[in-house]
Amino acid sequence: MRHLQTFRLIEAVAKAGSIRKAAEDANITASALNRRIQRFEEEFGFPIFERLSTGMRLNPAGELVLQHYRGQHSDLQRVQSQVADLAGVRRGHVTIACSQAVLPYFLPWQIAHYRQDHPGVTFRVHVRDREQAETDLASFSSDLALVFEPVHLVDFQIIHQVPQPVYAIFAQDHPLARREQVRLSECLAYDHVIPTPDYGVRNLIDMALKQRSSRLSPVLETDSFELIRHYVLNERAVGFHIAVGLEADPRLAFRRISERDLPPGNLILGQKRGRSLPVATARFAAQVADALEALEQAGGAPAAP
Repeated sequence: MRHLQTFRLIEAVAKAGSIRKAAEDANITASALNRRIQRFEEEFGFPIFERLSTGMRLNPAGELVLQHYRGQHSDLQRVQSQVADLAGVRRGHVTIACSQAVLPYFLPWQIAHYRQDHPGVTFRVHVRDREQAETDLASFSSDLALVFEPVHLVDFQIIHQVPQPVYAIFAQDHPLARREQVRLSECLAYDHVIPTPDYGVRNLIDMALKQRSSRLSPVLETDSFELIRHYVLNERAVGFHIAVGLEADPRLAFRRISERDLPPGNLILGQKRGRSLPVATARFAAQVADALEALEQAGGAPAAP
């Protein structure tokens, strides 16, 4: 599979931006790597790199070549997985781009549960915002995406989706903890902590406030939901989160925000449109889809503290 090694070297140069750096990473000489790329360009019939004073950059032809390699590599992995499965060897590698909300509880349990039956399968998890997750699928950087409120859905094939209500989170002694349900305006009357605009929860809040000609005045804005969960324990502040990322904690309270103010968003499991997934990935996706369906039947509510 020498041709695949050439493609891997081309990808390495594209990422590194220089022959020298890519050669160091690949543990070969820069001159040997340069000859390898020049030979490929001669056989291909077109240059694929722009040679700049600052390094190397893929030209449009090179971008097409790299996209072809990624698709070919994905197909080969799928065939290898199928052959291994025929031989009774339960192995494979699954890459997932996911929202932060599924990291603390949902995804660790799903991976561990899958590996109980398939211990030869390994995983890589990429934490991504809703737009980055779609980019990961398009570039074959991830096999699956589990993301709240994707943006474009152009190359995104939905496997399963469930509605996810938004919850306000605060310390157990917060005045709002005495309510069964809260209004968005009540939450914003207190100091509040919000995610950055890259995330679906923030997008839902922004849209709701736009209809009311209201504005946010956060004391803290962050791209970390873990920080939000911990910060509200240190100040009488209100944070926001979707249900799947919450679990019983004696220090925290969480209350659903009225759908009159903030309708649920969608947590979506998807893959690149038209792609045939490797066996291990397809089976894991089926397991996650079943778990999401069970979550929907349970009303999407987190465990009560």
